Amino acid sequence: MSVQAKTWLPGETRARGDVSEVALLAYPVVLQTIAETAMQVIDSAMVGRLGAAQLGAIGFAGIWIWTLFVPLGGMASGVQVFVSRHHGAQEHARCGAWVWQALWLFVPAMILWMVAVALFLPGLFAWIAPSRELQTDALAYGWARLLGGPSVVANFALSSFFRGLGDTRTPLRASLLGIAVNIPIAWLLIFGELGAPQLGAAGAGLAICAGSWTTCGVMLTSFLRRERQLRYGTQLHMPERAMVARLLRVAAPIGGQWLLDMSTFAIFTSIVARMGEASMAASQAMLQLLSLSFMQAIAISIASGALIGRYIGAGDLEAAARSYRSAQLLALGVAAVVALLFVAIPEQLIGIFSSDERVLALARPLLALGAFFQVVDAICIVASGSLRGAGDTRWPFVVQATLAWTVRLPAVYVAAIVLELGVFGAWAGELVYLLALAPAFMLRFQAGQWRSVKV
Repeated sequence: MSVQAKTWLPGETRARGDVSEVALLAYPVVLQTIAETAMQVIDSAMVGRLGAAQLGAIGFAGIWIWTLFVPLGGMASGVQVFVSRHHGAQEHARCGAWVWQALWLFVPAMILWMVAVALFLPGLFAWIAPSRELQTDALAYGWARLLGGPSVVANFALSSFFRGLGDTRTPLRASLLGIAVNIPIAWLLIFGELGAPQLGAAGAGLAICAGSWTTCGVMLTSFLRRERQLRYGTQLHMPERAMVARLLRVAAPIGGQWLLDMSTFAIFTSIVARMGEASMAASQAMLQLLSLSFMQAIAISIASGALIGRYIGAGDLEAAARSYRSAQLLALGVAAVVALLFVAIPEQLIGIFSSDERVLALARPLLALGAFFQVVDAICIVASGSLRGAGDTRWPFVVQATLAWTVRLPAVYVAAIVLELGVFGAWAGELVYLLALAPAFMLRFQAGQWRSVKV
């Protein structure tokens, strides 16, 4: 990959990679994640009106379904590493082909995987879920969500292409249209309004699928526009063995890292589910509220990763390092605001999801813990995303795999079960894990091995 140093971005009147540049690239992704979080909150709030069991079921099933989605989705996101480097090196016509390699490789794999998941999902939920009611609703929701699997993979690949180019607005517009489809369909199908079938939790799952396919259609249409074909080579490309091998070499650790993170979190969720419907509902409320911070941290990490990749392609490594520092400052600012909300108005926030006194009693101390939890989480997310943007994917995979099984699950089990701290102890165990993982990622970036990574 050729390098043409310091010729990529305009705006020479300010330091490359400063806070304003990261913020400019990140804010559409932040708006997108806010909108997607709001959609999830609205969907959860609607399901929550059916009862604590139904709210707990979609939280339980949603975690497991997403765990099964993320290996292939994570690998598809590796497209951004290549696109950002080509774009930074002024090799624009080479960008589009990477999306096609990802689509040819991962969409058929996801279809086959979803068929297999549909067959073993009843056994999995029967083994893990603590109550028959939660099993029934979780299975209905999970089966519905599987219909959106191929669109999830395609969305990862397409959004990674646009973000690698610095175009974070196209994924935002596509996501907003998907949300506009999701919310009314969820209202119709959850409650059976206007003559629609009343599907409860399954209706929420179908609504998410409808929104995901809408988002996919909008981004694909934009990707195939004539001007993009001429500039970025987005016309149809057949699979190329060398490109597929390079994509897998960089992207497989991303998928593995996401899988291990989500699988251990799914086990965490299953431990909480066995504590009862109220504990599961409180944990789901906690997770949705934490998304106010961690989804924004993810957005900032995406911007950081895109800038780092492009500045590496442009040969400006100091600007890449500056982008990381700026991203950390932005993420900490967002986390501080959310922490203040958690401390100032916990009852009002929890009341969005449930009026059940058992849920409220459990959730209040969780938010106090969450105020600190999400600050550490934000630091970890930005460091991880920045390493990924630089193409440093194998080391984070190994470290996260090790800590997930040697720190995360033991800490959760000891705090929640051995010390009998319940759902609060489970989340305290999660915090112990993050306190080990975040410094590891930060030290890795600061050590600078990413400067010499070849993709």
